[in-house]
Amino acid sequence: MHESNMSISDVVSYRILVDQDRNALKKMLRQHAPVKKPVLIMPLLASEFTAAENRPVFENILDQLSRVKYLHRIIFGLDAAGEAEALMLREMLQRHQLRDWIIQWNDGPVFQELYQTLNKAGFLFLEPGKGKNMFMSMGLAFALGAETVAIVDADIRSFQRIQLDRLLYPVVVCNHDFSKAFYSRISEGRMYGRVKRLLLDPLLLALKKKFEETEERKMLGLIHFLMQFHYQLSGEVAFSADLLRRMRFATNWGAEIFTLIEVYRKASSPAQVQFSERPFDHKHQDVSVNDEKRGLNRMAIDIVTTLMTALIQEEGLEISEDFFRDLVVIYNAVAEKQIKIYSDLALFNNLSYDRDLEENVVRNVFRNCILKAGEQLTTQSMITERLLRVIHTYPEFKPYLEQGLAETVLNVEHRMSREIFEIPQTVTWERVFNKLPDITRQIRKAIKAEEARFGG
Repeated sequence: MHESNMSISDVVSYRILVDQDRNALKKMLRQHAPVKKPVLIMPLLASEFTAAENRPVFENILDQLSRVKYLHRIIFGLDAAGEAEALMLREMLQRHQLRDWIIQWNDGPVFQELYQTLNKAGFLFLEPGKGKNMFMSMGLAFALGAETVAIVDADIRSFQRIQLDRLLYPVVVCNHDFSKAFYSRISEGRMYGRVKRLLLDPLLLALKKKFEETEERKMLGLIHFLMQFHYQLSGEVAFSADLLRRMRFATNWGAEIFTLIEVYRKASSPAQVQFSERPFDHKHQDVSVNDEKRGLNRMAIDIVTTLMTALIQEEGLEISEDFFRDLVVIYNAVAEKQIKIYSDLALFNNLSYDRDLEENVVRNVFRNCILKAGEQLTTQSMITERLLRVIHTYPEFKPYLEQGLAETVLNVEHRMSREIFEIPQTVTWERVFNKLPDITRQIRKAIKAEEARFGG
């Protein structure tokens, strides 16, 4: 259920209209920082500073962050790193003269012990990854007394410190409880952001059209909310601590859309902010046409599954094979119109645009991802329906029906449906604090141990 009863006008948009007075922006952030205690979380892999092609990107980020003076702390959540890589990161932070930082070395003994504590309490982390990394970083931020938490990735090629100022401004200065970055995705004279442009936008428009035609008004609230965001899949976000405590986070490729769905349900004052006035650049994913477990192909399936699961589980949408077949027909038509618009826009801006390639991605990747997600979500109920029809048709099954065969089939189907609709996700930190009242003390102890090891 949607907790805050937001209308479609609730997402406030902060746009860059003129050249900003950067000093005035920083001054306001510094004025509010003592109360809001903003903490920056930056999840990263060791390869993002050890690989030759990535290192200049990360060096620039550190150089920019060294000039930010209002942050309470910076947490570097380090994954896939040995002690040598963790010490290399320490050397880089010291060389760039960053202040008030923490290396959260996830593979080290201190944080491994903390993860074991959470696991023993039932908060299982079965797979390493960004979701697990950020979840622990959030616990650190709470233990440090943060009232505002920002999350920024470590692969932003065009990062500037003012982008962080803009991201935090709505939460720190204007008291929004959520802020999400938006920007244009143009690199080397080409438009990127293909999953947003060619999958998510046409899919939302297709769902809107379908729900309006069938008069399923209840479904339109979430769709309208998501459509307000100019870049739903951006990873740069900021939260008030109160909202963050109540948030769950997906640990698959549907993480960004899952976060917005949680914000729809739990936030009272969401905002989006133009992160950069210039085209924004970070690492690009391969399409992976023939591999559903990699690249944009895997991302698209997870996004569609996450969105549809929210509509089914929380909004009560009833689905079938026909639903997804109809949806794909509408999606194709909408996507074709969008591609024509992008082709004209590219020509107007003198950008390179391969219309055949974009149409191929829609037809042979994203269309199939929607069908694949539909298959995952409907197959079990179809099997159950057909099985029940068979056992009620043939008299040979009558003795077994009298013994409860139909009820057993339905119970098994119900259990399997829960597994199908289960998005891999974290619990809320509110739940952790309730079950482990001593966890904050343990985290502070871990912070001190890592500070003794690495400084900060």
